[in-house]
Amino acid sequence: MARTASVAAPEFYARLREQLIKAVVGQEEAIRLCAIALVAQGHVLLEGVPGTGKTLLAKSIARALALEYGRVQFTPDLMPADIVGTSVYDLTNRTFALRRGPIFTNVLLADEINRAPAKVQSALLEAMEERGVTLEGQQLPLPAPFFVLATQNPVEYEGTYPLPEAQQDRFLFKVRLDYPSRADEMEVLRRWESGIELRDPVKAGVEPVLGAEDIEACRAEVAKVVVDEKIRSYVVDLASATRTAPEIALGASTRAEVLLMLAARAYAAFEGQQFVTPDHVKGLLAPAFRHRLILRPEAEVGGQTPDSVLEAVAGRVVPPR
Repeated sequence: MARTASVAAPEFYARLREQLIKAVVGQEEAIRLCAIALVAQGHVLLEGVPGTGKTLLAKSIARALALEYGRVQFTPDLMPADIVGTSVYDLTNRTFALRRGPIFTNVLLADEINRAPAKVQSALLEAMEERGVTLEGQQLPLPAPFFVLATQNPVEYEGTYPLPEAQQDRFLFKVRLDYPSRADEMEVLRRWESGIELRDPVKAGVEPVLGAEDIEACRAEVAKVVVDEKIRSYVVDLASATRTAPEIALGASTRAEVLLMLAARAYAAFEGQQFVTPDHVKGLLAPAFRHRLILRPEAEVGGQTPDSVLEAVAGRVVPPR
């Protein structure tokens, strides 16, 4: 570790971002949302075509924070025990011993989560919610911090098991990784040409500049950020508006309101503010709500998307002053 003393929330984000951009080029929004989710104790669903940096982002976060990193490649033949673990018979001692699965880590990349069957998806999502797993009748806590980055491919559906909306609701954000700009892609090529292997955070120059104690200190600082009654009312009004919008068949849940409020506090803390503003809430509305909505068929036929509908919903709700 490069340091041991905790840092303030704005410096925490600045240090983390400084390391991540060494490896992950052109994904500033994804970096910001992942940092907010980490501090808000949420999880992230990453959606993007192959080659946009999803795996590299997860590995770089673990490297910069000096946390243990684990990866599970989801496949149709995966079983829940492959993730959470199982009991194994020890021939030497003639006893059964618990073998913990890859979920016992700090930063877990659940790669292509929609390729695994429902039982496996449920095992992971239960662990995300409970922060623990049950093995052979024993309740075992997961390491702290515990942060899941799950990925899915938005263009390939053959042989996949799409996450139901009720399961997607467990994720704080759904983050879309689009293709970088032309300038960013030129920068990626330049770095590779100069010998910097961006597939490896270590070779890309990412250093462990923060640690678990910094995350805890940052979370304590976030907990002190004030959420005014009017802001809470604004969050509830936005969620309620999604439930009555004519374009939406299923709106945001109560869990969505809670997570949006917690994320807005982290966002405010990163900006060095001691209170949440309507802009903090509105700025996180799309990534916090987009995966929780079911559009009506006529809205989809009309070319509308969750993001476009949320933009319209936000325009109907008057923010507090």
